Amino acid sequence: MVPRFRQVSGLLCVLLLAARAWAGDAPAPDSQPPTRAAGNARAVMTREQVVQILDETVDWYRTLGAQQQAATQPSDLLILYGNRQTADKVVRLAFDIARANAELLSSEAELVPRTADAGASPQTLAQMQRQMDQRRQAIQTEMTNLKRTRPANARQRQDVESRLDELQSELDLVNARRNLLLTMTQFVHQSDTNNSSANALKEHIDAVAASIPASSGAPASAAGTPIAGVPATTAQTAAAQKASEAGSTRLGIWDLAGNVLKLSDKLRTIRAVDERTTALQDTFDEIRTVPLERIRELSARGDALAARTEHATGAALRSARDEFDTLAWLFQQTSAILVPLSQQGVLLEQYRHNLRSWREMTENQLRNALELLAIRVVLLLVLLALVFAGAEVWRRAVFRYAQEPRRRYQLLLVRKIVLWSLVVAIIGFTFATELSSILTFAGLLTAGLAVAMQSVLVSIVGYFFLIGKYGIRVGDRIQIGTVTGEVIDLGLVRLHLMELSGQTPQAPTGRVVAFANSIVFQASGGLFKQIPGVQLAWREITLTLPPGSDSTALKERLLAAANSVVADYRDDILRQTQEIQRTATTPIRGDVQAHVQLRFSADQVEALVRYPVHLPHAAEIDERISRELTKVVREAAAARAN
Repeated sequence: MVPRFRQVSGLLCVLLLAARAWAGDAPAPDSQPPTRAAGNARAVMTREQVVQILDETVDWYRTLGAQQQAATQPSDLLILYGNRQTADKVVRLAFDIARANAELLSSEAELVPRTADAGASPQTLAQMQRQMDQRRQAIQTEMTNLKRTRPANARQRQDVESRLDELQSELDLVNARRNLLLTMTQFVHQSDTNNSSANALKEHIDAVAASIPASSGAPASAAGTPIAGVPATTAQTAAAQKASEAGSTRLGIWDLAGNVLKLSDKLRTIRAVDERTTALQDTFDEIRTVPLERIRELSARGDALAARTEHATGAALRSARDEFDTLAWLFQQTSAILVPLSQQGVLLEQYRHNLRSWREMTENQLRNALELLAIRVVLLLVLLALVFAGAEVWRRAVFRYAQEPRRRYQLLLVRKIVLWSLVVAIIGFTFATELSSILTFAGLLTAGLAVAMQSVLVSIVGYFFLIGKYGIRVGDRIQIGTVTGEVIDLGLVRLHLMELSGQTPQAPTGRVVAFANSIVFQASGGLFKQIPGVQLAWREITLTLPPGSDSTALKERLLAAANSVVADYRDDILRQTQEIQRTATTPIRGDVQAHVQLRFSADQVEALVRYPVHLPHAAEIDERISRELTKVVREAAAARAN
């Protein structure tokens, strides 16, 4: 499309130049700008470099979002505010640099077509259009003056009308040529807009600037300009500040460890932003060398031109004036790039200074947090060491001073419970964030466990009742309900009995019976156990006396028979009685003997004989007493029959 456009525009320009030559108003050669300026309007950066610089600057600007998330302390917010102000200025300067460089690119693009085909350049068409406007204005002025004249006679009036007709025809021709120039100018500008990379660059700069509010020079609020993808509100900042202040007063290991991790992340973020800033600063430093050399070159050329034209006259002065104008414009455009680059260097250095201060402050906070965490961990280890040391001393004292196995077992069990309770409490309070939180959590947990494990908890509580002063121990012979057995295991939740036969002598049946420790809280349980060290029991035998016999005499004989058997075991029974008397508060006679009680009814008389037995000899005593009592009753019946 461009070659075709050049052919058409060149043809039209040839026609226009021919028409102007016919009209006698062709432009002079000295009225065009010097073509050597095309080689001087060189841009500092190419279009691709400008786009890359803008993308890199905008990407660096978006690191304010990460800084905003990392800023949790009041001092962090102050540094963040300063960085945001500096970043806004840097972004605005970057867009100023891009626009100035785009102007240079645009000027370079406009000068290139003029050197290729001077007649088809927009500048030539604009100059011709200005000349047409001047000619049109002159004709209209002359026609106005002629209309205002008052001819003295008919001949002068005829001359005026003829001149007006001639001027009107010339005005129509000028208007036609002016319309043709306007059409060509619109066509040239339209084609240049669609195909010029300089204009496309300007549009790209404006599109990027629309997405960054800071590029428009809008003032940033105290809360900060919203960063893309990271909304910043005063409420969120205040909440983060309150959370940080609350976290700084907590001394739990969990919170301290979390604070250390947050500070480490913040430090990594600051270092990453500093690296990005350093890279951007190096990029701008590298770009600054080109416009600086260009300024020096333009200054040298200006001095040389001034020295060369010191004694020049005429056409040489007009050419020097055009070249001076070109140098001044290039110097101004290059300065528009160099000055923002220098300002950016100062701003980025200030930005890095703020980051260094923030990094040093964060490093101090991280160091203090690590020291406090180390102190808490060491304190935890010391407390646990003291608890375990105390538990070891307790264990050795139990083995040294508690000789009874049952008492030793109870003390060791209490030691284990106390040890792990203290360990759990120390760890809980050390890791806890707040005391109220852990107490609430412990209360809810306890309530849930109490509901879910009600039977187990009752059995655990029953265990402590079973091992009390008159509790049971392994080896004891007890009776629970209708089951009699010997205790072979006593656990925290349940106990196990080796079942014994209910007949005398009692012997193991080979079955093991398990009972939950909660049996002690059951009304129908009925747990029976001998006093520790006592093996004395009372037995009863009921006898029917012969009808018509002397019940009083027969009672005396039964009592004598029972006591004669008990007398053989008197020493053992006496010792058991004294043991019971030391344990019980109710006074007991020292001499334990058998008792006989008569029960009278309408048709018979019964004798209830109650006697003590020594359990190791219970079967033998029962057999002898039964035999003796039966003998007495039989003799009484025989005597009654005779």
